[in-house]
Amino acid sequence: MPNVTITINGREMSVREGVTILDACQAAGIPVPTLCYHPDLTIAGNCRICVVEVEGWKTLQPACATPVSPNMVVRTGSPKVRKARRTTMELLLAAHDSNCPECERNGNCELQTIAEDMGIDMNRFLTSPRPVSVVEASPSVMRDNSKCIMCTRCVRTCDELQSVSVIKPMQRSCDVHIATFEDKGLSNVSCTMCGQCINRCPTGALYEKSEIGEVWAALEDPEKFVVAQTAPAVRVGIAEALGLPTGRNTGQMVAAMRMLGFDRILDTDFTADLTIVEEGNELLSRLKAALVDGRKDIALPMITSCSPGWIKFIEHHFPGLLPNLSSCKSPQQMFGALVKTYLAAKEGIDPSKVVSVSIMPCTAKKYEKDRPEMRSSGYKDVDYVLTTRELARMIRQAGIDFSTLQEEKYDRWMGSSSGAAVIFGATGGVMEAALRTAYEIITGKEVPFRNLDITPVRGMEGIKEATIQLPDAMAPGWEFLKGVPVRVAVAHGLVNARKLMEKVASGEADYHFIEVMACPGGCLGGGGQPIPTNPEVRQKRCQAIYEEDCSLPLRKSHENPEVQLLYAEFLEKPLGHKSHELLHTHYTEREL
Repeated sequence: MPNVTITINGREMSVREGVTILDACQAAGIPVPTLCYHPDLTIAGNCRICVVEVEGWKTLQPACATPVSPNMVVRTGSPKVRKARRTTMELLLAAHDSNCPECERNGNCELQTIAEDMGIDMNRFLTSPRPVSVVEASPSVMRDNSKCIMCTRCVRTCDELQSVSVIKPMQRSCDVHIATFEDKGLSNVSCTMCGQCINRCPTGALYEKSEIGEVWAALEDPEKFVVAQTAPAVRVGIAEALGLPTGRNTGQMVAAMRMLGFDRILDTDFTADLTIVEEGNELLSRLKAALVDGRKDIALPMITSCSPGWIKFIEHHFPGLLPNLSSCKSPQQMFGALVKTYLAAKEGIDPSKVVSVSIMPCTAKKYEKDRPEMRSSGYKDVDYVLTTRELARMIRQAGIDFSTLQEEKYDRWMGSSSGAAVIFGATGGVMEAALRTAYEIITGKEVPFRNLDITPVRGMEGIKEATIQLPDAMAPGWEFLKGVPVRVAVAHGLVNARKLMEKVASGEADYHFIEVMACPGGCLGGGGQPIPTNPEVRQKRCQAIYEEDCSLPLRKSHENPEVQLLYAEFLEKPLGHKSHELLHTHYTEREL
């Protein structure tokens, strides 16, 4: 579209025709407050905090929903605008539980920030907030409708980004509230527990179900041996959650956790590497059975299974494709099973005294740990899950100055990892890691360091497709793959997963391997990551993840020495009896 000339606050500028006034203001660095607007979502225009004055127009206009036109003259801070915004904010606050010190989002609340910017310290309207109604909506998500401002960001997130659509505005007038159909609760509908609604809520109406109290109790119990694992995306989110710039803070995170009192601090990336070895071999065994043995019962394409939100989604919406899922557990659950078997034996600890704590970017992990099949160690494999935000809260509670900490290393046995495991935190990372390992298995040749970056599966496009052309020279036993074009696809965000699965179910798609992550951007955009989230924030986290991969001397999962030791001492071989017992599982068809 061509550019048009407009004037904002007396400043003439050229902007692309068709963009909104809000877009033009943001591009020019002119602040305009918003509440219902979010860059990931469609425009709602229902909060009216972003109203501006347009010369010649009778009424104020919402900047988020009003496109620019040639020679438009806009004022964003006129007396009329300031008065309207203040009145709107006072009305919102009158219906809002304003007990900020007890709110999960105190200090990081968009409503609170805008009210402070407007200088609202006394409300001229009679306050009548909705009753405090904290509901344990699911094993992952808590809801307090007394903090809800009906911006509908959560509804649009569930509809547009995740295509799950389990929450809507219910009832009318002063009784209107966000809920599931017939107020069944998120546990009784097809909610995936992904927590994306939490990440886009501007207030404290939605937040994760916290297990901080239980973890503190375990740390303070001298009878307990508390082991923590930290996921790859946490290391690029923890500093952000503590008010510092996004970056790679692995060593400082480990140091902070030692100060909190964890007995062992280990790395989920260890089992990310293990997942690649198991999953890569599973893919190759399926290809061999289908292409060489001619078996018709082999489900292809094989689809990754490490995202619990995605797993619950396919169980509800595409149960016919459950056989296509890799049987591998997620790295979190593999880790939990090994902590209470392999690690407990190595440390000489009674597994009944081991408390397994996961630090995750994901709220769905809280649901996953409670699945009945996740007890292959003879105990509950993972006892507690803390989000990145919860770990940051514990660090603040302990009075630790994160920015001054010296870097420390993970503990041994399950603390070593490769760059391939690190990139699990970004969309396309599991695919890239798997291809690095699978290529070396079937060719018997080392992939040159310079060729390890498989760029076709990287990036923030919703669906990415690539074809990997295998060479003619193959290792013994893999000659049947000589010159085969391996077709792969990557999807992130469940709306994109749905599109891809519809193609697979209809037979339109012809892939060998598919990676799906429930959250936009992959785990780095998980429901437990720091708030706010937007495309720019996710891109910064993604960059930090790939920088860490490139900085590591080891970048292929099967070369992890601790993984090799695990097989030598305990598991014996990939896809062996012990591996199937501890590292693999099955999935369950669920009703919509």
